[in-house]
Amino acid sequence: MTATALTPPIRPEYERDLPPFVEAPVERDIPLAARLWAQDWLRRLVIVAAIALIWELAARWQGNPLLLPTFAATARAFVLGIADGVLLERAWVSITVLLQGYVLGVAAAFALTTLAVSTRIGRDLLSTLTSMFNPLPAIALLPLALLWFGLGQASLIFVLVHSVLWPLALNIFSGFQGVPDTLRMAGRNYGLTGWRFVTQILVPAALPSIVSGLKIAWAFAWRTLIAAELVFGASSGRGGLGWYIFQSRNELYTDQVFAGLAMVIIIGLLVENVVFSTLERLTIHRWGQQR
Repeated sequence: MTATALTPPIRPEYERDLPPFVEAPVERDIPLAARLWAQDWLRRLVIVAAIALIWELAARWQGNPLLLPTFAATARAFVLGIADGVLLERAWVSITVLLQGYVLGVAAAFALTTLAVSTRIGRDLLSTLTSMFNPLPAIALLPLALLWFGLGQASLIFVLVHSVLWPLALNIFSGFQGVPDTLRMAGRNYGLTGWRFVTQILVPAALPSIVSGLKIAWAFAWRTLIAAELVFGASSGRGGLGWYIFQSRNELYTDQVFAGLAMVIIIGLLVENVVFSTLERLTIHRWGQQR
């Protein structure tokens, strides 16, 4: 077989001019209603408006404001609570206590997971503790917190740390376990060990799981705080939103009870759609780790 037979043929290059596509318009105007309906905030606003309308109709049909006040009465109580500063003051008390317990729980979760990925005994410790305490509701620790810390912020912070620590530790450790071996070996080749290996290799790679864990831990902590305040009452002489709801129920101000619940919901929505959404946009989405 000659060398010429092994050489593949060379095909000539050419350009073909195609006629312009005129069978259908390439661009078309989208109606204003379709453009508006494509906005997420508008669709959510429509859902909220529908819920408010159903609430108003159901309350008027039921006809007992002691059991179910109308949406208008609840909105009036909410505006009055904001105007006289009572709702804002109670919300600030709750948020202050929440942030203390949340920060302590996050720090403990990172310390525990760092130990778990560094040593075998740390991994066994994390697995054992999460199996024991994660299924345990934080509200079940209220009597113990009262015995140990008394009535005040320390008891609230204790149950908040419990509600934050275990779900966040599980999410962080799961994210660390999902880091590819290629990144792990790259970190080892640079001589990274211990805390430096965790902060420079594992945390950036597992950031989506970490942020998801932070969101879950925030939701758990927020619910636990309101429930704890309903049981504990005033914290260091000042009550939070849970105590405001409890007091309003005792005084049969049902509209104020719903106003307090509305404040709890609004704060949760703001944290979810402003704080965590901004964090995801500046980190996970910007770095291409998640769509």
